[in-house]
Amino acid sequence: MAGRFVTDHRVVRVRDGRISKARDRLIVEEPLELRVAGRPVGVTMRTPGADVELTIGYCITEGLLTSHDQIETVRACESKGESGEYNTLSVELRPGVPLPDPSLDRLHVTSSSCGVCGKSSIDAVRVRCASVEGDPLVIDVATLAAIPDRVRDAQRLFEQTGGLHAAALVEPDGRVVCVREDVGRHNAVDKVIGWAAMNGLLPASGRILFVSGRCSFELAQKAAVAGIPLIAAVSAPSSLAVTLAGELGMTVVGFLRGPNMNLYTRADRVRVDEPAREAVS
Repeated sequence: MAGRFVTDHRVVRVRDGRISKARDRLIVEEPLELRVAGRPVGVTMRTPGADVELTIGYCITEGLLTSHDQIETVRACESKGESGEYNTLSVELRPGVPLPDPSLDRLHVTSSSCGVCGKSSIDAVRVRCASVEGDPLVIDVATLAAIPDRVRDAQRLFEQTGGLHAAALVEPDGRVVCVREDVGRHNAVDKVIGWAAMNGLLPASGRILFVSGRCSFELAQKAAVAGIPLIAAVSAPSSLAVTLAGELGMTVVGFLRGPNMNLYTRADRVRVDEPAREAVS
């Protein structure tokens, strides 16, 4: 199975003006078609692996389903990719569960860097997300600062290729309980949320979602659907992500790099013990 994640490619390497032939490792990117009750609902470009988690997380965060309990099974369909592995998964619903609204389908290909494209409207997304205003989560700044390194240590594929995003679900004490990697930020988040759904952890109140890149509106929305009160990113958030977080009472942390970070919304959830200031004479 490991061969599905990474592939070798011949390259011409230039170092200090010198040319040599070498082999480099590339992360695999393949399309995954998602179906619900046999009906195609979307196609996403992703890194193979944790495809069932990705499918379940996608269905929940896109509003196709509301919980893992609505799913009877997730099965592979007949279509295959070049690797010979199944690249189509179908979610079979439990008896009595209504079919999802067709307007939520993403029938075009969602790229690895896709944002909010394909949604019927931003307003509809806002309506679907419950407020996390009352979530009592508080995390020490030192605990928050240690998360990126802990996640990086668990990024097995990133160490081989340098070409992956990571998402992680983290407990308030800093324990990283789930890490997933993918060529797409939104896919990595869906894999984590799918894992949480399969383990009965949704809504994921009192927990932190960490992402290794920027925090877009779509990632903030997915965190909100999962009931996560704090999303922390290594890079910058978008203005729309901050606006949505402000409306829903979610904490957004950006530029999380060691002890340095920016708190954009609900900064009271991050406990910072400032050093005593010297008295001004």
